[in-house]
Parts: sequence; C-alpha cells; structure tokens
Amino acid sequence: MAVDRTPVLKRCRHLGIEPTVLGYDKKSNRKFLHEGKGKKSEYANQLREKQKAKFIYGVLEKPFRNYYEKADRMKGMTGENLMVILESRLDNVVFRSGMARTRREARQMVDHKFFLVNGQLVNIPSYLVKAGDVIEIKEKNRSLQRVKEVFEVTEGRLTPNWMDADKDAFKVTVKNLPTREEIDVPVDEMLIVELYSK
Repeated sequence: MAVDRTPVLKRCRHLGIEPTVLGYDKKSNRKFLHEGKGKKSEYANQLREKQKAKFIYGVLEKPFRNYYEKADRMKGMTGENLMVILESRLDNVVFRSGMARTRREARQMVDHKFFLVNGQLVNIPSYLVKAGDVIEIKEKNRSLQRVKEVFEVTEGRLTPNWMDADKDAFKVTVKNLPTREEIDVPVDEMLIVELYSK
C-alpha cells in the first residue's frame, strides 16, 4: 500500500497549513515555501487546494477521485458533499473525537483493530460512518498505556457539535453528519470542483 512519508512540518510549510490542523502542536519557524514567489496561476491554486485536502485527510489520488465522483452524484453542492464525505471517514471521526492525537495515529489505530462500530470490529480507516453510529475502543485495548497517553494529550480538545464523545465510556456517537460550516478545515473545495470539472 502506498504511504506518504513526507515529513509533516515540511509538507505543512509547502501547502501553507498550520500543523495544528493535523493534530500536531509543533511549530515551524520557517516561512511557508509558497510565499513571495509571484502570482500563482488558476490551475496552481486549484491543484494546491486538492493537495491540501488530500494531505489533511491522508487520502491518495485514486480514492480522492472516487470521493469526488460520489459527491458529484449526490444531491446538493459537489464541493460541500466532498468535504462531508472526507469528514465522515472513520479515521477522521476517531481523530475528531479525541481518541487519537493525529489523523495518522487514528488511521494506524483503526488498522490495528482498536475500534468497534455499532459493536462490530472495523479496521478500514476509509469506512464512512453514518448518523447514529457508535464508535468505541475495544474492551481489551482500553487499559493500554497508549490509550491513556492519547486521552491525556487530547483532554482539552473540543469535540465537534455533530458528535457526542464520552471519554469515560471510551466511545463516541455520531449525532448527524456535519454541515460545511461545522468543518473547520482550511480548504476551498470550490477550487477542487473547478479542477475536476475541466
């Protein structure tokens, strides 16, 4: 399976993303690489937004394209649909709920069979959750040192309004899928739609 091994801070600088968006509390003192290099073309801006979305959610090109095509078939605005699909990935929900420090860690924990969805083991990070789904850490994994450390680090993290996290019970309930206004990701999805609709 293809894995993006680019150093996170370097990629953040290149794309102009704050590392905190990805769950990293590190800071880079270097300037963003794209600053002061003249005016970018329309295509370059569109491509950058797509790269940002792919990097933030940890999605490769082919599945990202599939998400776009799915979003295009759905009712409503394609760009907003795309962002809602990306936000409802299991690894993202685990990250947002505070059961993982970063999306990469969430992906790894899902891969390693840490989570149940509605009582069933799911180890597919790209699994799309639905309204009413309950995601919980498997009983035998709750006492692991790693889980305790994660909960200590994410203790002050705010849980989005569209989910209800109960850390004492090691679970999160998806109340409803998020609206675009509830997704605080610095991506202009309209540029992605323009890029794909050429």
